[in-house]
Amino acid sequence: MRYLPLTGDDRQAMLAKIGVRHIDDLFRDVPKSDLNPDIDLPKRQSEMAVERHLSAMAAKNTAAGSVPFFVGAGAYKHHVPATVDHMIQRGEFLTAYTPYQPEIAQGTLQYLFEFQTLVAQLTGMDVANASMYDGSTATAEAVMMARRVTRKKRAVIAGSVHAHYRAVVETTTQFTDDDIVCQIPNPADADVELQAALDAIDDATSCVVVQNPGINGSVLDLGPIADAAHAHKALLIVVVTEVMSLGLIKSPGEMGADIVVGEGQSIGNGLNYGGPYLGLFATNQKFVRQMPGRLCGETVDADGEQGFVLTLSTREQHIRREKATSNICTNSGLCSLAFTVHMSLLGEKGLRQLAKVNHKRACSVRDALKAAGFDVLNASFFNEVTVLLPKNATDVVEALAADGVLAGVPMERLYPGQGFDNHLILAATETVTEEDIAVLVAKLKEAVQ
Repeated sequence: MRYLPLTGDDRQAMLAKIGVRHIDDLFRDVPKSDLNPDIDLPKRQSEMAVERHLSAMAAKNTAAGSVPFFVGAGAYKHHVPATVDHMIQRGEFLTAYTPYQPEIAQGTLQYLFEFQTLVAQLTGMDVANASMYDGSTATAEAVMMARRVTRKKRAVIAGSVHAHYRAVVETTTQFTDDDIVCQIPNPADADVELQAALDAIDDATSCVVVQNPGINGSVLDLGPIADAAHAHKALLIVVVTEVMSLGLIKSPGEMGADIVVGEGQSIGNGLNYGGPYLGLFATNQKFVRQMPGRLCGETVDADGEQGFVLTLSTREQHIRREKATSNICTNSGLCSLAFTVHMSLLGEKGLRQLAKVNHKRACSVRDALKAAGFDVLNASFFNEVTVLLPKNATDVVEALAADGVLAGVPMERLYPGQGFDNHLILAATETVTEEDIAVLVAKLKEAVQ
């Protein structure tokens, strides 16, 4: 039985209040051709017929694990142990997905508390929240948080920041008076790229946003830009799209970051066609009340037993809208649980070993490309490099895809019309073999001839 709480009179009263006569008036801006389009599907089919049809459609996709795979640029193929999938289905963790009544959601609160601890340790920050939707929305939230903290509205987005993250910041702030200054990547010289962001900081700047490793894979020394930002009373926001890199390189907190945001997909979560993913958000203790999202804490109950609680929940779902720090009304609960399980399995030693394997694979790719005569632009990198091809990178990638190799992300796709037609971003994780690398280089040589 359907639950319809509103009567016809209720609906008419609501329509009259907002000044329309019929509910269809609310959709008048949608082109009629798109409002109720004809869809070429049969009215009904048997379950087996539908299964066959969908399986045939799925077979048209090239699965990441079925061919040599070098795609990265913000989403990375890592091995996820079978234990992760088993553990996230245990009943102890599958209490209330969102702990509206925290005292009866101890399983959820406990793993969120552990997740926060892991993220704070990885990023080198004092405190982390219980996750956000993904890395891009976390970046936008960090920019808005910097405005609240500094009471300034000019944000400098360095060229190292992923184009999609930059776009989300611009979309989020399009109806505010924020001044978003976006810079162009410089894959040929990461130091020049970073210097451009440093030069753009002034006394009106609320924050400077830098990605490390950058969109081109380059690993950066953020100390100078942190000093420059702090000299102008601005905050340094560091974006990490490949969280696996924190197993090897110095943490953003050690380099002077005030806010660290990132994408946690690499640990415990598959590619999943682009989502759901896992937003990370960490900051210093003094900014904790301006941090978006939720924060879980540890306490004891009336009997002295360990318990977990929602310590802070400064989102509009819980408090008055004008007092909220964010209108994002959930966290990526299941993804953060998978992250926590995988990180717990790895431990610090395991993460460092896995990060070393990633870097070794990327070194093999770099060496093989250079030996074949290709121009690799990176002076430093973690598991991702940018190569300058003699032909259009999009054409090369499409040719290799047709030949059974998924050969990275053309920069032109991320930054169209900005002179990066021949730049190709290649990622190599622990899932890449030496045989894969040999096939990649051989196919690239054929494609550029």
